[in-house]
Amino acid sequence: MRIRSLGVIDDAVVELSPGFTAVTGETGAGKTMVVTSLGLLLGGRADPALVRIGAKSAVVEGRIRMPVDAPAALRAEEAGAELDEGTLLISRTISAEGRSRAHLGGRSVPVGMLSELADELIAVHGQTDQQGLLRPARQREALDRYAGDAVAVPHAKYAAAYRRLRAVSTELDELTTRARERAQEADLLRFGLNEVAGVEPRAGEDVELAAEAERLGHAEALASAAAVAHGALAGNPEDPEGVDATTLVAGAGRALDAVRSHDPALAALADRMGEISILLGDVAGELAGYADNLDADPLRLAAVEERRAALTQLTRKYGEDIASVLAWAEEGAARLIELDGDDDRIGELTAERDALRDELSGLAQALTDARSEAAARFAEAVTEELASLAMPHARVSFAIRQTEAADEASGVEVGGRSVVYGPYGVDEVELLLAPHPGAPPRPIAKGASGGELSRVMLAVEVVFAGTDPVPTYLFDEVDAGVGGKAAVEIGRRLAKLAKSAQVVVVTHLPQVAAFADRQLLVEKTNDGSVTRSGVTVLEGEDRVRELSRMLAGQEDSQTARAHAEELLAAARADG
Repeated sequence: MRIRSLGVIDDAVVELSPGFTAVTGETGAGKTMVVTSLGLLLGGRADPALVRIGAKSAVVEGRIRMPVDAPAALRAEEAGAELDEGTLLISRTISAEGRSRAHLGGRSVPVGMLSELADELIAVHGQTDQQGLLRPARQREALDRYAGDAVAVPHAKYAAAYRRLRAVSTELDELTTRARERAQEADLLRFGLNEVAGVEPRAGEDVELAAEAERLGHAEALASAAAVAHGALAGNPEDPEGVDATTLVAGAGRALDAVRSHDPALAALADRMGEISILLGDVAGELAGYADNLDADPLRLAAVEERRAALTQLTRKYGEDIASVLAWAEEGAARLIELDGDDDRIGELTAERDALRDELSGLAQALTDARSEAAARFAEAVTEELASLAMPHARVSFAIRQTEAADEASGVEVGGRSVVYGPYGVDEVELLLAPHPGAPPRPIAKGASGGELSRVMLAVEVVFAGTDPVPTYLFDEVDAGVGGKAAVEIGRRLAKLAKSAQVVVVTHLPQVAAFADRQLLVEKTNDGSVTRSGVTVLEGEDRVRELSRMLAGQEDSQTARAHAEELLAAARADG
């Protein structure tokens, strides 16, 4: 991480290596800014009071390595972030005015996106910031992973049956709660389909009848126009003196034919005149036939208008035209078959629902039994760990409870009771702590002080190591209130946890720091700030001097140095 203008830190780089990293330094030197910085990178609340006095903004930038198929990597890519060979860049900026910005893999994202990734990336345990396993849902997930196939196998079957039951119940509720609406819909469909069937419309019939009605309604005008046009073309027998177009064109054609041999151009015009004469004859003949065949029967017109009225009744209700009416009728018939089959479908779904509820009851009981068995083993192992962490009388246990269903229909039967069920079974899982004999077990968040809580969480994480997918653990003041042998045991267990995950610990105890694979020292300059050179990796003689300071407050004390060297040697031998 690179931290700029955050609290006492002016500009510093913190390199967290794999394994166990201990962060040490004088009280007030800025060690907790490491915790704060990680919290900001993972969506923590942005407090403008964190911005260094005189600075416009504070910036934390982090580089996180992870497998390209890790859940956090996949979620980041969905948000548009880019990963460079498994490396994800995260940055968080807080202005002195309180505004906050977040960037993920080079892409600006809402701060909430960082919070979504937090559970997959890091588990933080400290006096004031407890995450991860403090949440009951995470405790159930932890217990299930610890149990392994004993829970995974029945849960896979349970989850499939649960999803199917939800689908069946949803469909059944729709069918039963909307029974009246569906019956009304069926009645309306039957009425409409009977009305369409009574008229028996043909596709395109409305267009054909409209054209016929138009023709019949103007029969006299059409006949008169056809007669006048025919007379103009072919002549009127009752008017021998009249001049018609056919006679005139024929005369023009004969005049041209007489001289066509003298000029090809005139011959071409003579041919065209002949074509006109033929066309006039054809049109005159068709006009005569049209007038003879024109039906001016008023009875036929009345029948056409009556049929059109019947078709209009259908188009007013069921479609813009007869084609639309026929399409509605086809769809309505299919829907009516579906609605008429509701009673049979309700019977089928009810039987399937009852069978699924019985199946879920058995699988839920199997899940409860498997969790109870795993919980006993898990709690015993954590209790043994606590005995070595200066909590010899503490006892950890799991409460596995079920909630009574409001009614039989909303639950499944387990152990003779109807209980609430969900996608993970019927169990509510909670980790309890009794810190001393006679104390009632209480949820771990309420049953322990800050220092005790960190040790409980450390014990849980050690037992849980290898099954929890979180790759990084951060412990702040996990050593509060302990010393001596208990502190050595804390260091030993942190080192054990670091064999399967990255562990970062902010500590005051040399017994803990001695077990670290890497020790970082945070130091202030004379002006009270932490600069880039103020976060250093301690090796060799420098690490012995810091452990001596932590032991006796005197870096050059020969006794403290000897003790520091002894601590380091013992830790290396233990590892």
